[in-house]
Amino acid sequence: MPAIVQWKRLVALSFVLMLLSSAVLVLVSTGAAHAAKSERERKIAHALKIARNQKGDPYQYGADGPNRFDCSGLTQFAFGKAGLSLPRTSDDQSRYVRRLHDRGNIRAGDFMFFADGGDVYHMGIFTGRWEDHRRIILHASRSGTPVKVDPMWTHDWYAGTLRLR
Repeated sequence: MPAIVQWKRLVALSFVLMLLSSAVLVLVSTGAAHAAKSERERKIAHALKIARNQKGDPYQYGADGPNRFDCSGLTQFAFGKAGLSLPRTSDDQSRYVRRLHDRGNIRAGDFMFFADGGDVYHMGIFTGRWEDHRRIILHASRSGTPVKVDPMWTHDWYAGTLRLR
């Protein structure tokens, strides 16, 4: 076989190997990104479960568990136990998470923030929707009221997430 034909085959084979290795790299990096996303989503689901287990625990201003909570103490406790750290206050947590500008993108385990004049004064964890499509929040709301779930009572809130952080 002439040397030129062998050389062309070698070049063609090298090109095919380069394409295959590029394809493998893309698949591996996509799989790693998917695995990281799945791991984060698993942690968020676990945090929601932990927070749900706190239902009935008493509210106490400034408390962050394990048996008493304020709103941001509940989220910091639950997400921390699931392996996702959050700052301590609701205002700091609102700046830490990624804001969802389209509230229709909110998912169970995302956050609902309530602000007045720019500062966040309350927050909770979105748990889903009721039959009438009202959003449901899990939160530690005020003194004398335990950690509980409530249907959303206002349209004056915004959403944040750790899914996309």
